[in-house]
Amino acid sequence: MITGAVAAGSPLAARAGADALAAGGTATDAVIAGALMSAVAESVLTGPGAGGFLLVRPPGGPATLLDFFVSVPGTGPGGRVLDPHDLHAFTVPFGTVEQVFHIGAASCAVPGMLAGLDLASRRFGRIPLADLAAPAVRQAREGVMIGEQAAYLHEILAEMLMHTPSSAAIYGQHGGRPTPPGGTIWMPDLAESLERFGREGAACLYDGMLGEELIRYLEVQGGLITRDDLRAYGVIERTPLEVPFRGVTVLTNPPPSSGGTLISAALHHLGQNPPPVDDDGFYLGLARAEAAANSMRGPEFNASLSDDDFLDRFWAALSGHETSGLPPSRKPTGTTHVSAIDAEGGMASLSSSNGSGSGVVVPGTGIMLNNMLGESDLNPGGFGTLPAGVRMTSMMAPTLIIDGDRPVASLGSAGSNRLRSAILAVVADLVDGNALPRDAVARPRIHHEGGGLDVEGGVPDNAVQALRADGFDLRLWTESNLYFGGVSAVGSGKRGLEAAGDPRRGGGAFGVDEHGEVIEL
Repeated sequence: MITGAVAAGSPLAARAGADALAAGGTATDAVIAGALMSAVAESVLTGPGAGGFLLVRPPGGPATLLDFFVSVPGTGPGGRVLDPHDLHAFTVPFGTVEQVFHIGAASCAVPGMLAGLDLASRRFGRIPLADLAAPAVRQAREGVMIGEQAAYLHEILAEMLMHTPSSAAIYGQHGGRPTPPGGTIWMPDLAESLERFGREGAACLYDGMLGEELIRYLEVQGGLITRDDLRAYGVIERTPLEVPFRGVTVLTNPPPSSGGTLISAALHHLGQNPPPVDDDGFYLGLARAEAAANSMRGPEFNASLSDDDFLDRFWAALSGHETSGLPPSRKPTGTTHVSAIDAEGGMASLSSSNGSGSGVVVPGTGIMLNNMLGESDLNPGGFGTLPAGVRMTSMMAPTLIIDGDRPVASLGSAGSNRLRSAILAVVADLVDGNALPRDAVARPRIHHEGGGLDVEGGVPDNAVQALRADGFDLRLWTESNLYFGGVSAVGSGKRGLEAAGDPRRGGGAFGVDEHGEVIEL
């Protein structure tokens, strides 16, 4: 019987989380250990220079959302406004589509990752932060072997990874080229930084040595982050969105982030119809629900997410279905996720992101900074238009499902805009289909964006025909692809808890049995 379980974007992160559970830790301890290991095993996607969200529900509740996403820099006497000309553009080949990214020192927003993990540990954890960081510290020193999915990301992001000498020193260890599958990356500087975080907590960055190194380097390179930005940064505690769906309650990320709002709207639409009885009904229901939610994403959507009455207006407008005409986003993700449920019924769901990465690694620290100021999706008014100190929006949506007081599932996804459709599909399959996490995560997906519907390879032909007959403009994919997100899910199964990391991203899952043994799931 599996009594506690962890799923993550990498097997190393899932194992670190399960080891924390086996040592007597809470679900929050597990996702912290997993996130710190992800900073090593998935260092392009997350780390101390990233931002994120943690949705926590201690045994019996209530749930809370810790927002430690990035904020816009430039506060204080030395603050400056972003000049878009200071961003460095480069093109990424992604399948048959090319995407322009904007990186460099000017693209770096104020990171919140360490502040969030520190607060979560103090509020909801049992295990000392140094012990939670120790496996990641050890792994960074011993080296991380790069799998096929990670090698693919390194290849298409090569220009970003080689943007500065300090970044190239890490990601160009194999003859100045991106690390091939099976190659190893050593990160001794990052190990030192994570070890310092374990000893000192978040103060090491926001009012300590790591912050001094960051400011010193960015002042020379043209970055916007000031000492005042670091000292003013704080985690924001928010009330999760609650959505009733088929007799259970879905909890997810509230505004000013957008992903949870769109998932909530899609679930609302899906719940107005009977549960599907076959593949045709499953995919038609998802496509219609995604389209209904997506129709709300007009030009003012992101700009108004922080308004006090945003949710009231959003729900009221849902029946209007005014289309926005937003173009599809086909960029690779800079996001990863860790989910956990512990033996006491505690639940935790942690999403974090570095954007596409800025190409800026602070020398001597091993810390890759985010490029959120250069992410077009997060800057709807154009680069440099957001005021200093503002918490930026995000599509990330850590999610929990509960039935009364009983935990049903903890999940979340990587995948930029596609993570909302990935989470929606898995929630629907877990609830409507009573699917096990492994089957729900592996099931082929669809994603509605820009008036069209991307259909992953593996969706049954009869469902494809039903979608086409329903009037959707289909963009057919021939195989499974990381474009469709990377869900990490833990939920009830035949032998207690079950869990699954997404095979699209080489994810992993581990559980702890009643004897305290850690088992790969």
